Amino acid sequence: MYIEQGYRGQLSLWKYLVIPTGFIGLIIINYITVLNTPQSTEEIMQIMVDKIGSNLVLITMLLPLAIALFILLVWVKLIHQQSITSLTTSRKKIDWKRILFSFILWGSVTAFFVVLDYSLNPEDYIWNFDLVPFLSLVIIAILLVPLQTSFEEYLFRGYLMQGIGILAKNRWVPLVFTSVIFGLMHIANPEVEKLGYGIMIYYIGTGFFLGVITLMDEGMELALGFHAANNLVTVLLVTATWTAFQTESVLKDVSTPKLGYDVFVPVFIIFPILVFIFSKKYKWNRWKYRLTGAIDKSNLELEA
Repeated sequence: MYIEQGYRGQLSLWKYLVIPTGFIGLIIINYITVLNTPQSTEEIMQIMVDKIGSNLVLITMLLPLAIALFILLVWVKLIHQQSITSLTTSRKKIDWKRILFSFILWGSVTAFFVVLDYSLNPEDYIWNFDLVPFLSLVIIAILLVPLQTSFEEYLFRGYLMQGIGILAKNRWVPLVFTSVIFGLMHIANPEVEKLGYGIMIYYIGTGFFLGVITLMDEGMELALGFHAANNLVTVLLVTATWTAFQTESVLKDVSTPKLGYDVFVPVFIIFPILVFIFSKKYKWNRWKYRLTGAIDKSNLELEA
């Protein structure tokens, strides 16, 4: 049982509060700063890109979260005295094949939709490919994007999922809480400023999707692969002046941003299809229990 893996560490409320409180506090400060800045987030991003270049801007955005991942893992290992494996999965070993399958599946789907939209609406894009900056981007993205996405997964689907689950003694509270907080974490993104708060449906919906596959699969592996593929493929293939990542991608979206089907289709159509695919491949069962059931330390003894 995945959430029960948290019992393998040293439990204490203050230990679970330090890192999430610090991270959420920084998000709140960033959001307040954005609200009180006369310039738009898009303008601020463009100024930074003009001054130091998009690749360096990307590093400044990703590196703090990459460092935060190592801080979180060291905190779990030293303060909670919990293994990284038990933070990641209920299996005896981290299943790298699951991570790879999820990465390839969602990476392929994402790339397909980018190419499809480019084919159907070529006027919405300009060819942005420049070999040398792009090769630099590839190196930066491969090194830092998986660390950035892994931090978010280990914090929300790992650390908080287990900690809140043990505190609440059930599975549905951590599912709802981590999904909503994960969505709200993106509230200062330039996409929200450009498209409005309706895009939070996508962010919170993605949080629920990642939470569901984590609980149903009794481990984070599928979520880790999905999140890494989502950000990595997007960073490399397409960018826009109004998105969080400004990169030397292959394409640049120059269309007028609007809240449309591309926000709702993933949440209400594509993600359920992915859940179905995962459920068949990994033979998921006991849906009600895995998503809403009680948390009991004795499950670890039964597991052993």
